[in-house]
Amino acid sequence: MISKMTTPITDANTQPLDFHHPFTPYDVQIEFMRAVYAILEKGNGQVGILESPTGTGKSLSLICSALTWLRTHKRSAYESGLQETVKNMAGEPDWMIDSALRRKRDELTRKWEEREARLARIRAREKMLEEKGRGSKRQRVDDGRSRRKEVDEESEFWIGEIDGEDDVSRDDSFSFLSKETRELMTRVGLGRAEGETEEEGEQEDEIKIYYTSRTHSQLTQFISELRRPVFPPSVPTETISGRKGEDTPPTETVKLVPLSSRQKLCINPSVSKLGSLSAINDRCTELQQSKSKDRCAFMPSAENLKQTHQFRDAVFATLPDIEDMYQTGKGLQVCPYYASRTAIPGAEVITLPYPLLLQKSAREALGIKLEGNVVIIDEAHNIMDAVANVYATEICLSELRRARQMLGVYVKRFGKKLKGENRVMVAQLGKVVESLTDWLASSLQTKTDQGIADANRLLKHRGANQINLYELIKYIHNSKLAFKVEGYAAHVEEQGSTTETKSKASTPVLHTLVSFLTALTNLSTEGRIFFEKIPGASPDIKLSYLLLSPTHAFSSIAESARAVILAGGTMSPFDDYKAHLFPTLPSAKITTLSCGHVIPPSNLCVWTLGSTRPSDNPAAAPDAFEFSFQKRSDRAMVRQLGLAIVNICSVVPDGVVVFFPSYGYLDQVVAMWQVAEPASSTAATKSIWERLATRKVVFRETKGGSSDEVLHEYTHAIMSPEKQGLQTGALLLSVVGGKMSEGINFSDRLGRCVVIVGLPYPNINSPEWKARIEYIESSTMSRLIGAEHSASADAEPPVMSKEKAQATAKQVARDFYENACMRAVNQSIGRAIRHRNDFAAIVLIDRRFGTERIRTKLPGWIRGGMVEGSETKGVQGLMGALNGFFRSKRGL
Repeated sequence: MISKMTTPITDANTQPLDFHHPFTPYDVQIEFMRAVYAILEKGNGQVGILESPTGTGKSLSLICSALTWLRTHKRSAYESGLQETVKNMAGEPDWMIDSALRRKRDELTRKWEEREARLARIRAREKMLEEKGRGSKRQRVDDGRSRRKEVDEESEFWIGEIDGEDDVSRDDSFSFLSKETRELMTRVGLGRAEGETEEEGEQEDEIKIYYTSRTHSQLTQFISELRRPVFPPSVPTETISGRKGEDTPPTETVKLVPLSSRQKLCINPSVSKLGSLSAINDRCTELQQSKSKDRCAFMPSAENLKQTHQFRDAVFATLPDIEDMYQTGKGLQVCPYYASRTAIPGAEVITLPYPLLLQKSAREALGIKLEGNVVIIDEAHNIMDAVANVYATEICLSELRRARQMLGVYVKRFGKKLKGENRVMVAQLGKVVESLTDWLASSLQTKTDQGIADANRLLKHRGANQINLYELIKYIHNSKLAFKVEGYAAHVEEQGSTTETKSKASTPVLHTLVSFLTALTNLSTEGRIFFEKIPGASPDIKLSYLLLSPTHAFSSIAESARAVILAGGTMSPFDDYKAHLFPTLPSAKITTLSCGHVIPPSNLCVWTLGSTRPSDNPAAAPDAFEFSFQKRSDRAMVRQLGLAIVNICSVVPDGVVVFFPSYGYLDQVVAMWQVAEPASSTAATKSIWERLATRKVVFRETKGGSSDEVLHEYTHAIMSPEKQGLQTGALLLSVVGGKMSEGINFSDRLGRCVVIVGLPYPNINSPEWKARIEYIESSTMSRLIGAEHSASADAEPPVMSKEKAQATAKQVARDFYENACMRAVNQSIGRAIRHRNDFAAIVLIDRRFGTERIRTKLPGWIRGGMVEGSETKGVQGLMGALNGFFRSKRGL
């Protein structure tokens, strides 16, 4: 299969590296690991964009290459330290230098052995508990949900006076903690608990690998893979083996710390029961204020410092996932969310979900420092969307009306007690809510369903445009106003509700409002505010903030880290990552690699169906397949598409998955297929839908429907031994970008053929895409020729003319638009071929898949399996190829 890499690796290609892979690696895995190792070794802001198809052991390759480099780097640093000692003792007698080096080696080895022995004892204790059946027992804690308790409304919900000492800059990593807690957190993990030796309390802030992926389940899978390989220690092995006198080479467990949100790790039942992340965050920080009567008992403190260090050592000893962290914290009665930070300085690998890495404020809150460290982003094909999603926010008119109602209830109860700044700020928040409500209410009456909103006009009512949003947002954070107002509203509703009545206060509308106000303070060039009407029995309208470019948000990561690795199964096309994540990075600092697949070439058949009948030029053929927006409704073409899929289902065994451009088009096609064919002179002709049903059991994905249920029934229809009539297997009609196109494995019999119908281009006429295209064109122009008024008279001339820059900018925008389409296609294609022995056919139905421009945006392993000239051979050629392909696979 095709494997392509730019910025060739020199050292790693010739170096006989042992990556400590637990299995015998494939050639593509060795190539991938060498690429990662070389990027990390070069450092200095290097970036790797690496594509390795699903089923090629990408996660394990990342682990083996990155950890091998890290341990090698640590040993090199140790040797460098010894050389520095020799340099500093220049001129001294050799025996003194030898003695100093021996003492330094012995001290390092002693510390390493004592630490590893301590962790080994913890592992032995954990194993003993598991053998006794106690390891999986969970402590039962009364979460307080079963009963109501008396609430002191004034102490619980009244803002009171804000302690000036706690009013710190939001840039402070621990700005959400009380003054006393912040002072303590600087010491936790660095001090010593009772009974610990000095060495046990010490930690070194070592170089780290920050590994992030999209979901917690993917991170858990990564951690399970991390438990497979065994790596040499971070100190020279000869010093350890020489002291121990053992024949087996010494090893060292990887020091892993999984990080997550309070929502996943909070063990305080009165906080975790709140459900909403924003409510949990506010209540947690509220319980840390020095004036709080109900301070959280699980927060690391001077009283439980020993348990905090026990938590840290248990984390280092056991390679835990998030669930393990939660159970360890619960068992030691110490907060795992905060106690996990004590392990960060000594960690080698830190796992965390996308939002905790991509958002600077989240990194600061967790005490994450990227400077000089390595960042690995897995499943990175959607990283640009992930950055946009982290900063995206929206709010509806109905939510604003709810917020206004809750503020009214709160002010009615506490209004007379509000003094000074509290009174002013609550009034300002009310004005902001009223202004946004007025704007949306008036927009709901217009004929326009969607569009771009002028951020300046949103706050023109009620004098809201005179309010300093920065100060208001800072006040809401420091005072916990959103939590108090929503908490009091929920309390009032709970008091007046019956057991059958559910409170509506669970929706954190004021927290949503604060997120939206924060978006309003962003630079206007970075994002846009959109409005869109929401149809229904009670019509509604929403405002949405969209980050137009990930460049600025991602720059702090790219500029800080020693190296950044973007890895995924379907990263093609690569150009967008370079242009929109690293636009100013020299090409010499970017390495791209597209690995081949581990399957033999004979296990893949890729066919482009350009027309129904053979044609040297499918674009000019009258029966060409082209599912562009202008042509996709052609009934004759839709009928021919149905007949082609009927033919495919008659040849392909087991499962066939067909991906359509959108849910709307899938519904349209199915409706056409269900219409009966014109009757012949002798009998009625079956509809396309009925013909499909005679070949396979047909399932379809629906928007908003349960994908798990459909997938279960589809799987049962394929794996069940019972066959009815001529049906063999099942057909699943799905959507590119839908639930079935990502995270679902159609391996083996579940996906013997994947069909892509058309190119799923986004709606370029939508306000969001218009704004994106406009932004890309303008920002590219600025980068190419510079700001018109910023150049001085003696400045260097622009690198290109305005006309050429304009043409280049338009092409960059077109490429971005097309690449968004192809990333979605590639992700859907990747549902098939999940391991070395798997085999499948991939059919691309649209004559445009035969063009060079589109083909170059497909993954290398797909291009390598493409049947040359297939786009000109029609359905008959396709059937011949599929017949031959699956005939050769019988018995496998």
